[in-house]
Amino acid sequence: MSSLRTLTEQYLDYLRLVRNYSANTLKAYRRDLEEFNNYLAPDEVGTGGPSPEEIDHITIREFLGELYRRGDSRTSVIRKLAAIRSFFRYLHREGHVQANPARLVHTPRAVRRHPKVLQVEEIEKILQLPPATTELGLRDRAILELLYVSGIRVGELVDLNLEDCALDERLVKVRGKGRRERIVPFGEPARNALQAYLGVRGNLLAKARNSDDPRALFLNCRGTRLTARSVQRLLEGYCRRAAGVLQVHPHVFRHSFATHLLNRGADLRLIQELLGHARLATTQRYTHLATDELLRTYRRSHPRASRDAKEGKRPSSASTTDKE
Repeated sequence: MSSLRTLTEQYLDYLRLVRNYSANTLKAYRRDLEEFNNYLAPDEVGTGGPSPEEIDHITIREFLGELYRRGDSRTSVIRKLAAIRSFFRYLHREGHVQANPARLVHTPRAVRRHPKVLQVEEIEKILQLPPATTELGLRDRAILELLYVSGIRVGELVDLNLEDCALDERLVKVRGKGRRERIVPFGEPARNALQAYLGVRGNLLAKARNSDDPRALFLNCRGTRLTARSVQRLLEGYCRRAAGVLQVHPHVFRHSFATHLLNRGADLRLIQELLGHARLATTQRYTHLATDELLRTYRRSHPRASRDAKEGKRPSSASTTDKE
């Protein structure tokens, strides 16, 4: 029988070749499963650890317990359990195990955290920060405009090529998760920003010594394709300057895009298509953010809002019943 590590490699090949998972997703699966393998056989000698049939739900629970003891977050533990469960589902389907032991392991309750969303005024401040007098400033303004007006992921943005962007039609072709393609519109300000950047993009490309990717839309100061980490750093810098936000998730513009659309009455199905979500349930989390924003606006604006309401406190169930 093949070792667990060999089967892990076969599973990762399956995710890459059959399921067409992205490089980032594959990296996360590899990291989580290698951690599980190292827990089972830390020295990688002898038999290389237990066979797949010898692993039961108790073994998996003990692994999760070790993660908690060393301080892993609940979100991290949930993700690693999901990777193990998916791996054993594959092993069961391929006949390597008689049952999936991870099915008997209870998934920890996730802590619900609403994603950070910037106010429209904050977005406007950020969009005006990149200087229009430098090549990198024009690039940054095009990046920020496109991220906010289209809601695309940072990883999707850095994967864009020149031919993916149609300025006249104001459309961009995006390759999302699972390499699924979708067409996303953008507005006139983003078109103008992109046009200005494309006017100086050649200067950046000329700095590349051996660029094997000359079609990349967004380039760094060395003339090569910009990375997602670089975009995250520039987002953090501009958000900190404009709004005093010290820690910004890379998807902050994406979250703001979806929430602002909902606040203005956009249909949830339309937002799902624009964001490239496979499941509507993933998009529905933005309804909570939109409701919170609605309450804040009401409490800030209505002259007859109560003091508690203006302070952002929700009425208790008892007080609500009394008023009814």
